[in-house]
Amino acid sequence: MAAFRAIISYTDMNHREKAVLQRGMNFRLHPQYSVILMSVRKNAPYHDQWHEDRGLLEYEGHDEPRRPGTDPKRADQPMRYTGGSLAENGMFYEAAIAYKQGHSPPEVVHVYEKIANGIWSDRGTFELIDACTKQVEGRKVFRFFMRPIQVTSTAEPILRQTRMIPTSVKVEVWRRDGGRCVICQSNKNLHFDHDVPFSKGGSSVTAANVRLLCAKHNLQKGSKVQSLLPFLLAISGGLASRAAG
Repeated sequence: MAAFRAIISYTDMNHREKAVLQRGMNFRLHPQYSVILMSVRKNAPYHDQWHEDRGLLEYEGHDEPRRPGTDPKRADQPMRYTGGSLAENGMFYEAAIAYKQGHSPPEVVHVYEKIANGIWSDRGTFELIDACTKQVEGRKVFRFFMRPIQVTSTAEPILRQTRMIPTSVKVEVWRRDGGRCVICQSNKNLHFDHDVPFSKGGSSVTAANVRLLCAKHNLQKGSKVQSLLPFLLAISGGLASRAAG
């Protein structure tokens, strides 16, 4: 299961996507992919969630625009605008159904997650594989389901794919570490880092094993792990030889 762990500001996110992101759903923001902004923080306006057991991200569709005399939280989420053109919900929905019916490959979606005011986490790239509508408290609500794409970014090689770090852990770590690298106190090019790597049994679900590192110290940590690898392989090979003898 994949997730980038870069932490970026709202301004940097807009610069990266070459757009001013003012809405949560941005279908085909670029020819190659769409962009979604999400939040599963306490009191978030939509019910987004990560399903660890299924390895899927569930994203709720967006409400009607707020207008005088209407409550967006009581109205059906729109498939189309009043003029008849597809709303963002409709465009994502049709893309998901086209994939399910075998008419097209899954829509590629890049996801950013809000962890504090003006601060976002790059959650990674996903494939939109399913969508449905549900009746929730008397109104129609869209649900979209996405699976992580197992790739590594070439532009940011330090951002390794890993198990999802829950939003609550990200928020706690961000506050605890003061939005700075725990080694040098830099607030630039930050990433969420596992103190004990997930591959070595480290946990993603507790803040005790997650910390903020800048890109420089994240790279240094990666270099140390790589330099130890031949030594560890030699030891394991020697133990195997002894066992065989």
